[in-house]
Amino acid sequence: MLWFARLEYRFHAWRERRARGRGLRPTVTGFPGYGTEEWVRVLGRVLITPPVKRTSSGDFASLRGWRSFAAVPVGFARVTVTIQGVDHDVVADRGGVIDAKLPATLPPGWQTVTTTVEGSEPTETRVFIVGSDVRFGVVSDVDDTVMVTALPRPLLAAWNSFVVDEHARQPVPGMAVMLERLSREHPGAPVIYLSTGAWNVAPTLTRFMRRHLFPSGSFLLTDWGPTHDRWFRSGRAHKEGNLRRLAAEFPNVKWLLVGDDGQHDDAIYTQFAIEHPDSVAAVAIRRLLPAEAVLAGGRTVVDDHSAADVPWVTESDGAGLLERLEDAGVIARDA
Repeated sequence: MLWFARLEYRFHAWRERRARGRGLRPTVTGFPGYGTEEWVRVLGRVLITPPVKRTSSGDFASLRGWRSFAAVPVGFARVTVTIQGVDHDVVADRGGVIDAKLPATLPPGWQTVTTTVEGSEPTETRVFIVGSDVRFGVVSDVDDTVMVTALPRPLLAAWNSFVVDEHARQPVPGMAVMLERLSREHPGAPVIYLSTGAWNVAPTLTRFMRRHLFPSGSFLLTDWGPTHDRWFRSGRAHKEGNLRRLAAEFPNVKWLLVGDDGQHDDAIYTQFAIEHPDSVAAVAIRRLLPAEAVLAGGRTVVDDHSAADVPWVTESDGAGLLERLEDAGVIARDA
């Protein structure tokens, strides 16, 4: 598929030339990253974006999904990342995505770094610094785990991604309460939202999480489109690779893995728990409702978890998962 990847790059290069011809210039859209007290993983994307209308109150107008994909990615852009007054030069990939691990000495908690491209105004990007004494973290899927999207259904996935107004998206009941409870019980614990969704929807996800009171966290999304050997990037490989990376980067952290049974989360988490038992605190799988499971093409649950020696719970919503995690001793039961 190498020819198709080249064709995609040429198409975006043509769009970039047209946008620049209209006087538009690239900027960096930052995504929440993470790090330790010795380094940070800075995430973002270099885009030429069309103007966005504001409402009478000054807020940005509600966006339908397709507008998130209207921006033009700027491939191989040279970006300057500034951390505590120190500049680091990085290069975006051919899709404009920045994913750089840089040395830094920052205190635990949310910190701010700045990014610039082609002399643009600096834009701020947040990174969550995990303290050296932290021993617990959360990795959560997004689609059909915290947000009702029914991603495995191709037509409805496209409808949700490109058509639906962001305010029409609904949270999975009880998931915000469960994740907020975990964050409150484990101060300083990182929350990582690991999804096969495209980076284009990161701003929409950020607003969705804020609106529905989910705890702030770092996003690990992917870039849709062809690679040298595939029509589309492998979402499963994306999740597996980032889980292995988190295990290597935070060897002392045990992760609660949260997902659903409509895609491959159960199988991915099972394999990860077998290979990295010291990196898993527990697994919580949201069961799709019967109608959701039928439309999603069935469930993908791996019934035998005997090889994974960690608590494994499943329920249809956040309240049920919270109760099961209490029963398993992962979360302290409220007095």
